[in-house]
Amino acid sequence: MKPLKSAIPALVLLPEAEAAARLRRMLEVVRTLGLASHLRGVEQTPETSFVLPAALRAYPAAHAVHIVRDGRDVVCSLLDRGWLGAERTGADDAGLAYGAHARFWVEPERAEEFGAASEAKRAAWAWRRYVTAARAAPARTFELRYEELVTSPRKVAAELAKYVDLDAEPLTKSLSSAFDRSVGRWQRDLTPDQVRDVEEEAGTLLRDLGYL
Repeated sequence: MKPLKSAIPALVLLPEAEAAARLRRMLEVVRTLGLASHLRGVEQTPETSFVLPAALRAYPAAHAVHIVRDGRDVVCSLLDRGWLGAERTGADDAGLAYGAHARFWVEPERAEEFGAASEAKRAAWAWRRYVTAARAAPARTFELRYEELVTSPRKVAAELAKYVDLDAEPLTKSLSSAFDRSVGRWQRDLTPDQVRDVEEEAGTLLRDLGYL
């Protein structure tokens, strides 16, 4: 949702209670204007990871679902899109500029380093920060692996359906559309130098998640 995505850089600076109140107020206005107040909402803005505790505080009955994917494959996807490329111009749907500049999720003391890093390292940096943020509320988060989703969609759908109290069959149909050809693509698409940059920036998390 564009208003939420554009507001998140400011929301991350607020105390959790205040961020929660603003986030809920914003979402409820959109739900009301969209005539969707009676429907069960699903918010998929990736940047919500950075305010996940506030979002869960805003909606005490909410469930968080986090799909984890091998960071090296994520880097391939980000390189394809070029969002973090030094020569990329323009902005996303929320008006946030593309390019090599440090975003709100970059550690302030490393902002200059981010701008000077290779695009592969910046992409790995993004993956590390997003994944770490998304794991901030494990007690209320269902975490699944993209790789398992590809190989066992029915099993994953059954587990997810139970978690969010939904019928498993529509979920199975939806999850079965995941692209299996993207699993392990880093072995084909990344150069040795890019792999080195990725592992230098995100190797600890890759290892913690069992990808290394």
